[in-house]
Amino acid sequence: MVFWILIAVMTAVAALSVLVPLSRARRSADTPSGNADEAVYRDQLSAIEAELKRGLIEPEAAGAARTEIARRLLNAHDAHGQETGRGSRGPGLKFAQGVALVGLPAVAVGIYLLFGAPDLPDAPLSARLEAPAEEQSVDVLIARVERHLSENPEDGQGWVVIAPVYLSIGRPQESARAYAQAIRLLGPRQDWLTDMGEAMVIANQGLVPAEARQAFEQAAAMDATAVKPRFFLALALGQEGKKAEAIEAWRNLLAGAEGTEAWVGAARNELAELSGSDGPSDPGSQTPAPRGPSQEDVAASQDMSPVDRQAMIRGMVAGLAERLANEGGSASEWKQLIQAYVVLGDRQSAEKALEEAQAAYADKPEDLSSIKDVARQLGLTGS
Repeated sequence: MVFWILIAVMTAVAALSVLVPLSRARRSADTPSGNADEAVYRDQLSAIEAELKRGLIEPEAAGAARTEIARRLLNAHDAHGQETGRGSRGPGLKFAQGVALVGLPAVAVGIYLLFGAPDLPDAPLSARLEAPAEEQSVDVLIARVERHLSENPEDGQGWVVIAPVYLSIGRPQESARAYAQAIRLLGPRQDWLTDMGEAMVIANQGLVPAEARQAFEQAAAMDATAVKPRFFLALALGQEGKKAEAIEAWRNLLAGAEGTEAWVGAARNELAELSGSDGPSDPGSQTPAPRGPSQEDVAASQDMSPVDRQAMIRGMVAGLAERLANEGGSASEWKQLIQAYVVLGDRQSAEKALEEAQAAYADKPEDLSSIKDVARQLGLTGS
């Protein structure tokens, strides 16, 4: 119905674009000035005859005047005749109007019937989802898989297909849930466990939550040579404040690398932050290791209610912030604090911690650069 209303409006606009100029031309043709000129010249001829009879003008002058006025009268009459001819083209004007009102819509409808599809109904979402895959956008393809999974939630392969797609379009939480469904239905695989854990880390703003760590540990147990789960496990050790264990994990990971892998640079930076700028790196060093949540703390938090778990996390973050403010700490600890505030949704405290970290490492360009990199990834402004 809407389609035909639009057609009617467009037809009316097209007809008006023809009729308005024609009507203006018609009005201008219906207002000739020839009649008034002829009346004036006739009055002048009458006046000359009256003056001649009264002896107020010589016959020779009267004749010359009559000749000139007669010439002007004839010219005016001829011009009036031409205007009348132009104004009397009523049939032509009516024909043009008829074409605009009837012919134009008829031609338009004929063309539409010839090339269009008036009987084709609107294509609902269900019909678009049934179109060939090569004709569909990514959003439609995702909707197509989601509809299939809503009808067949036990289709493990469907969850395997959509999980990496969710991650690639910036929906890590849904990606993690999709991987979890695939693992539940089809059994654990090293790559699925690793990708699920990675999605959790991305959703958690770079922090490795307990669920992700468990997934990485299971993946590493299935394939001890897999790099990705070991990378995240080393990262988790550093975030938990287990400096010596994290250093060992990074060294073991780098020992098996060729040096050209994409992850090597990040691993070396993490190792340098833990050992290079923080003093001796051996486990027997007297340098106190960063204090963070222990494995026991993480395990205990799983049995808490969401409110209690949040309170526990805030307490640990507050303790870390107080220690860094009073005693200072490593660049990795400052980054851990900044990330923790962002995860908790306290961006104001994150910005303040960033300012304090930048002040503490103002004379150490490499550490300062790594802190600013983390801040940019978290969307903080800093100074």
